[in-house]
This record gives sequence, structure tokens and C-alpha cells, in this order.
Amino acid sequence: MTKLDQNALDLLFKDARSHNDFDPLPLDDGQLQALYDLMKMGPTSANCSPARLVFVRSEAEKQKLAGFAMPANAEKIKNASVCVIIANDSQFYDRIPELFPHNPEARDWFTGSADFAAETAMRNGSLQAAYLMMAARALGFDVGPMSGFDAAGVDAAYFPDGRFKANMLCNIGRGKPEALFERSPRLAFDDACQIL
Repeated sequence: MTKLDQNALDLLFKDARSHNDFDPLPLDDGQLQALYDLMKMGPTSANCSPARLVFVRSEAEKQKLAGFAMPANAEKIKNASVCVIIANDSQFYDRIPELFPHNPEARDWFTGSADFAAETAMRNGSLQAAYLMMAARALGFDVGPMSGFDAAGVDAAYFPDGRFKANMLCNIGRGKPEALFERSPRLAFDDACQIL
């Protein structure tokens, strides 16, 4: 298998940071489409692809979304080029016959248990959120993922029919390096891993 060179690994992982403040860098529709087209290629269970994205770009919508965030996160939302609401489709399984055509009956795996469907949506939607961040970094953008927000409020404002459930928010744009904290430590291999 071909592997990425060190520069690419640094871009995606070693040098990449979660940004707290952003320069005003407009992201156009084509850039957002390119971001999604890269993100969607990441694997999910039975290709279920439960993530649904709302790219909040206008000043009015960023102001509205910021009203559901903790004060520190509200400022981050207002300053970012785009804040993405990453939600999970609670009825993701309805698209499985289209997305998993060699086994369309896989839809039935998820229809018998709302708990199993919700767990699958959360696990795979979170995976897709990670793919979104890696895709953004691969395309030269900085990211700032956030969870400090009123998910029920976001759901009521953006997904009033109740089908989609907000999972997390992620700011995307050009981060300001001067607003970064020192990198926090990570667990050592022996603290986090076992080999059996």
C-alpha cells in the first residue's frame, strides 16, 4: 500500500490543531461541495452514512446558531468562515437500499430496534464528523470542533420535524495561530493500548 509522506501526516495530525479563532476567509459553495465529496468517502457500517450537514455561513445564521452555544463557543461560531452542524438522521436506514445495493435487506437490521438504530447513527455519524475534519485539513482548512451547545435548541431551530439530531458543531476556516493554546499532552501507547 502507498502511504502518505511526513508532510501530509503533519498536515493531518502532527501539526494540526483545534482552532479557537479564525480569520475572515469566505468559503464558497464549490469549496463546501469539495469538502463533502471527500468526507463522504469514509467508511461507515453497511455504508449507512447517517450524518447530515448544515453549513452555517451567513452572518445572520451564525448569530442565530451562536445563541445555542456556551459564551466562549458562541464567539468562535461568529468568527469562523463556516460552522457546520453535524446531525444524525434517525431514519438513515431508509437510504440503505440505495447505499448498500448488494444487500438492500440490510435496512431491516435497523428497523426492529430504535435503540440499535440510534446507537448506529451516533457511532457512524461521529465517524463521519471525524472524516469531515480530516477532509477539511486535507484541503488546507483549519477546524475547531465543539460540543458545548444546547443540542435540543439546535434541533428545534434547524430540524423541527425531529428526524435529525444534532451531534456536534465544527468551525471551518483559516485559524489564527496566535489564538492557539499550547498543545495538550496525549496518552502514551502503554496508557491507552493493549496488544493481546
